[in-house]
Amino acid sequence: MTDSSFGPRVLAVIPARGGSKGLPGKNIRPLLGKPLLSYSVALAHLLKADVRCIASTDDLNIAEIARTAGAEVPFIRPSELASDTAPTSAVLRHALEEAERIFSVKFDMVLLLEPTSPTRTPETVQQAIDALCEAPDLDGVIAVSEPFFNPIWVGVKPEAAGTALSRYFEQGAGVVRRQDLSQYMRINGNFYVWRAEFIRRVERSWFDEGRHGYVEIPELHSFSIDEVEEFQLVEAVVKAGLAPLPGHSNS
Repeated sequence: MTDSSFGPRVLAVIPARGGSKGLPGKNIRPLLGKPLLSYSVALAHLLKADVRCIASTDDLNIAEIARTAGAEVPFIRPSELASDTAPTSAVLRHALEEAERIFSVKFDMVLLLEPTSPTRTPETVQQAIDALCEAPDLDGVIAVSEPFFNPIWVGVKPEAAGTALSRYFEQGAGVVRRQDLSQYMRINGNFYVWRAEFIRRVERSWFDEGRHGYVEIPELHSFSIDEVEEFQLVEAVVKAGLAPLPGHSNS
């Protein structure tokens, strides 16, 4: 927990369930010599805010690895919140309620740090926390980035083999230069910070149910790891000095 005598109390939640059909064990799979989730823990401890970092997991082995990395694991996530269909909002609400009950602390914000998005900087995450403090009309602040391609320009609908392609976005019709399109941004999952009261009331879709600001980060910091090849890609990008990795010896 960061030592701070002012500012909001932030609960940093690192969700790391045991089951992953795409890549089993991905949350603790080694990335440059350390379990993947350890980089999210390291980031939380680098913030200049009153942060308490917990891992939410249903797996006792993951819980022990998270503790070794420096996170607290005050509870084991119930199985009904560890399925493929469990919404993130329910997982975060459970984590918030349990943390407040166990620690006897009322948190002001919830910071979601997905283990699969390890290439972050503490400066941008802190910027999001500060921005939410300064904007009482917002429920959250999230990370966005400008992709290397604009889907309005190049997006097409997958049709049956042998049929002609059609545009996915009607806005692209008649545009002959990419530069003539408005800027396109995407939600990249690098981090999310919400007011605790919003997490307490959100039903399912945080985007549709709340008002959000954003912090823009480079697209090269915007990985979301789900495949073995993406582990290899992140390692190569970090080694080349093109993306940060808090907790790595070269960062």
